[in-house]
Amino acid sequence: MKRFLSCILISCFSLGGVDAATVYRSVDAQGNTVFTDTPSQDSQRIKLKSLTVVPSQEPEPPASKAPKTSAEKKAAPRSSRNVSGGPFMPYSTFRIASPEDGYTLQTGYGGDIVIDIAVEPELRKDHRIRLLMDGDVSQSAMHTQVFMLSNLNRGEHTLRAELIDSQGQVRHRSDPVTLYVQRASVNLPSNPNNPAGRPPDQTGN
Repeated sequence: MKRFLSCILISCFSLGGVDAATVYRSVDAQGNTVFTDTPSQDSQRIKLKSLTVVPSQEPEPPASKAPKTSAEKKAAPRSSRNVSGGPFMPYSTFRIASPEDGYTLQTGYGGDIVIDIAVEPELRKDHRIRLLMDGDVSQSAMHTQVFMLSNLNRGEHTLRAELIDSQGQVRHRSDPVTLYVQRASVNLPSNPNNPAGRPPDQTGN
């Protein structure tokens, strides 16, 4: 009986959609309740309530990105080269600009010298430079292009600079620069270029 009623209800929904439907209820000789859409002498008319159907919404297509205006294009960066955290872009210039290769540091400077690194374009905020002397790290990686070396021993030294990215990897290595340092010693206590011992500002050394 319940199965028959379900079939009647489904049929009414499919035929009527949102409209109300009418069925007839009766009891047969065996005492079973029967539902039908055809009235009989002893049937009872039952009117079903109409249904409210909410149609399913179709997914909206993704909105296409509007083309950038000329002002937005100008405001957008041309390259991620100098953006912190952006993909690595090689520098066009990375070298020791000062001192020049073969430079001699005179005795009057006491083994102190400033090392200047040339980098183009501008050094990114998440990149560092470290200085090596004679193959060993002399200055740890820092976000700077200027280093100070103090009290260098007399003799020949080799300088190199390395560029370190945000992941700690070496991305650039400069060409080596040879530096000659003159210092007073027990065997040579005075500056050979300044035997009178005058201050460097008076001798040019």
